[in-house]
Amino acid sequence: MQLNQAPQLDLTYCTNIHPANGWPAVLAGLQQHVLDLKQRLAPNQAFGIGLRLSGQESHQLLEPTALADFQAWLTEHNLYVFTLNGFPYHPFHQQPVKDQVHAPDWREPERVAYTLRLIEILAALLPKGMVGSISTSPLSYKPWFADLSAVPWALLNRHVLQVVAALVQLERQRGIVIQLAFEPEPDGLLETSSELIGYVEQLLDVGAVELAAQLDCSLREAQNAIRRHVGACLDTCHCAVAYEAPRHVIAAYQTAGISIAKVQLSSALQVMLDDDRQAVAAALAPFSEAIYLHQVIQRNHDGSLQQYRDLPQALEKIDDPAACEWRIHFHVPIFTASFGLLNATQPALLESLQALLESLQALNEQPYSQHLEIETYTWDVLPSQLKLDLTESIAREYAWVLHELKR
Repeated sequence: MQLNQAPQLDLTYCTNIHPANGWPAVLAGLQQHVLDLKQRLAPNQAFGIGLRLSGQESHQLLEPTALADFQAWLTEHNLYVFTLNGFPYHPFHQQPVKDQVHAPDWREPERVAYTLRLIEILAALLPKGMVGSISTSPLSYKPWFADLSAVPWALLNRHVLQVVAALVQLERQRGIVIQLAFEPEPDGLLETSSELIGYVEQLLDVGAVELAAQLDCSLREAQNAIRRHVGACLDTCHCAVAYEAPRHVIAAYQTAGISIAKVQLSSALQVMLDDDRQAVAAALAPFSEAIYLHQVIQRNHDGSLQQYRDLPQALEKIDDPAACEWRIHFHVPIFTASFGLLNATQPALLESLQALLESLQALNEQPYSQHLEIETYTWDVLPSQLKLDLTESIAREYAWVLHELKR
């Protein structure tokens, strides 16, 4: 939904919260939840959707009549799609996902083909004159490589540049601008804002030469194309887990000339490790589940950081005397500040919102998208005490964001 403020912002939620396998199930989820949310939140205005499609669903939506039928349904109900979640490729609920959320990674041709299908879909659905965004994986999963020298950077660049070239041609031929937004996350190949900045800088240096040859343009034009079509997806949960200060992250992206194509509004788990650590372990036990990775980054008393690939491994080390704080990659409802012994990283989310608004007001002429997407995809695996009715929970998250934006 478009927010009546300057600068213009679009607020949505990511439909990866709805368990679905196959396009008919995705559409059924939209029909069940989105229409109710629109009636509650924006009965007299257009209501935006942050659509998540698996690889299979992207094929199905491009079958004859499927996309036209979906467009007609959107128009009938005054809905629009302006951003896609192109990170998870495989089914995302009710079966183990863990590190396979990164598969296929950007080494694989199917990651390119999948992203190109998403571009085709979004180009058809995007309202005229609006900039679109597609969030994508942080290239790969870091533990899959013995060390960074084993990463096939040239292959990754080649595949990313295939997508950039397609985005350039889309704008040339149809006037449609879509940004590919890389989403740093713990243990991703691009794990932090600084790693994403470093990757884009080498893409501008080395990759632009290759792109210039593909597009038959100058090196400067190729570099401008990369800047125009490659951006960041700032997930506030991931940012908090990595102990990155939101204002620093946003300023660093601006200094590097990297646009923030989308901000995913989410909170992580946070716990201070005091003397009663077994009570903390008991409180965390319900969050140690078999579907998703819940990476843990530990802050030690000396300020150093230590990482665990998943919560069960961290719980084995909860008595580490060096540790003073854990931040855990588990998306919890953003309206929740604390529950029992556990906290949420809601203060970091609030700082992100404030810093984003300040930066956008300072750069009001920026021609890129200002997309806000609520993303609490773990509703299915939340402990029972945190579960509300799903539609009610999403509506409360919207209400919380809208309240905070007005403060």
